[in-house]
Amino acid sequence: MKVICTSPSFAKYDDQPIRDLQAQGFELIALPADAPLSALAPHLPETVAMIVAFTEINEALLALAPQLKIVCKHGVGVDNIDLNATQAREIFVTNVPDANKHAVADFAFALILNAARQVTTAATETRAGNWPRIFATDVYGKTLGIIGLGNIGKQVALRASGFAMRVIAFDFYPDEKFAAEHNIEFVTLDELTGQSDFITLHTPLTDETRNLFNAARLRRMKKTAFLINVSRGGVVSETDLCQALLDNVIAGAAADVFDHEPLTEHPLFSLPNFIPTSHIAGYTDGAISAIGERCVQQIIQCIKQQQRPPNVMNAL
Repeated sequence: MKVICTSPSFAKYDDQPIRDLQAQGFELIALPADAPLSALAPHLPETVAMIVAFTEINEALLALAPQLKIVCKHGVGVDNIDLNATQAREIFVTNVPDANKHAVADFAFALILNAARQVTTAATETRAGNWPRIFATDVYGKTLGIIGLGNIGKQVALRASGFAMRVIAFDFYPDEKFAAEHNIEFVTLDELTGQSDFITLHTPLTDETRNLFNAARLRRMKKTAFLINVSRGGVVSETDLCQALLDNVIAGAAADVFDHEPLTEHPLFSLPNFIPTSHIAGYTDGAISAIGERCVQQIIQCIKQQQRPPNVMNAL
């Protein structure tokens, strides 16, 4: 029984997930994250499970994998997996929605602090031999707008409390109990956009959220506000964001995610008020180890114990 893994971070810090698979009689086939279908094809006829990061799970791949029973996303977002196609073949699709929530929340708050205090600019200028006097802005006591108050958004809100921030939120499925317990106010999307000093995005990419932040919405933001995106690239129109930053419509932005990845060049990269990172928000030793172990347990539960695994993304 083969398990194909195309996540480069699987078992990176601890080989326990690999040993767990082998102990259950599985053969792990590790392939590069960008492995084409032609590289996967020789293994697919005998593959019962896949652990993927960004591999496209589509009709062409599934047609070559008659024994495939489960696809585990080594992370949260499943926009690279055709859920209709997997459902039609009665293939489970799972993710790990909360294993990296602390890592991503930490990173989101790091970007908030970096954008406000211009840490990257100061470090670059100082390293170049200059001694910049950068007058930045406060985070303490400001208003934080969180779009998507789920596992990660909630953790960002908890961190904001340490900075005495007013936290407002928008969510399509609001958790009123959590908000009430932590002094968070749910508002409309327009209210959040206009009132926030910092907006951080933690929402999946869907038809509702694609280009959620376009030119019109960016113009609704305060000129002194910052936009932080650690969710999915398509939630923000990169073209509109670039123009907004050039025109000083908003003060700045940071993004760990982009429409097309990996990305080696982009007009945004040349802007001093934009901070790009390489989709690394969830990459910590603790988070990666937890995600790998969860994926393996989902596979064992599905294949060996013949039970429905947790966090199934499509109902069969």
